[in-house]
Amino acid sequence: MKHLFGLIFLFTFAPSWSQTKAILGKTSYPFLCHLPADSILKNKPALLIFLHGRSLSGTDLNRVRRYGILTEVEKGRNIPAIVVAPQLKPGESWNPDKVLEILNWVHKEYTIDTNRVYVAGMSLGGYGTMHFVARYPEKVAAAGAFCGGGNVKDACRMATVPMWIIHGKRDKAVPFSESEKVVLAMKDCAKKEKLIFTVLPDAGHGEPERWFHKDEFYDWLFSHSNALLPEEQVVPSTSKP
Repeated sequence: MKHLFGLIFLFTFAPSWSQTKAILGKTSYPFLCHLPADSILKNKPALLIFLHGRSLSGTDLNRVRRYGILTEVEKGRNIPAIVVAPQLKPGESWNPDKVLEILNWVHKEYTIDTNRVYVAGMSLGGYGTMHFVARYPEKVAAAGAFCGGGNVKDACRMATVPMWIIHGKRDKAVPFSESEKVVLAMKDCAKKEKLIFTVLPDAGHGEPERWFHKDEFYDWLFSHSNALLPEEQVVPSTSKP
């Protein structure tokens, strides 16, 4: 009888990480994949890709659980999407073509809604997010790039995608100017750029990670779809340059 109650407890209160599995050898990057409830999974779910910073690079895939979106999911946040978190090897930078491999693999396995693909990253992952958006803007419904940077030559392509860029002015690891220069270039090439730039005057490199804990970020992100008109999408009340 005790064993029976133990099994009932296990299946009723199984932690969120039980829905997270490692995908190895299917794409250039290994990644963790968290699946939503079956009711979402069977109805063309959205896809949210999280790109980590340099500190989570390595050969132990569990490192990508240390912060960010997957961490939020495994703490109990209900995200109505497939969430994937790939990992770089030490010394690598994010390659948008390799990130696309993951998108395509997930689409083949689960038939995602390609109008609702989202990318978010921090630090090196912020650079990776901007690089992916610049290379494949038509594939991204919205993106968040925190304390990263990008190439100003890519600004006009990035300006076609709703982006939330966050950076602390006291960041000593990645200078604030790395985000600022891209933001200015995006504003130069689009009269109505789909951009939110949140400046954190007293913040260093780690503080933008707090946005992964905020409902506001996810509400904004999932309000966007390539199938929606701009006026149907949400602008956060606190998003000020």
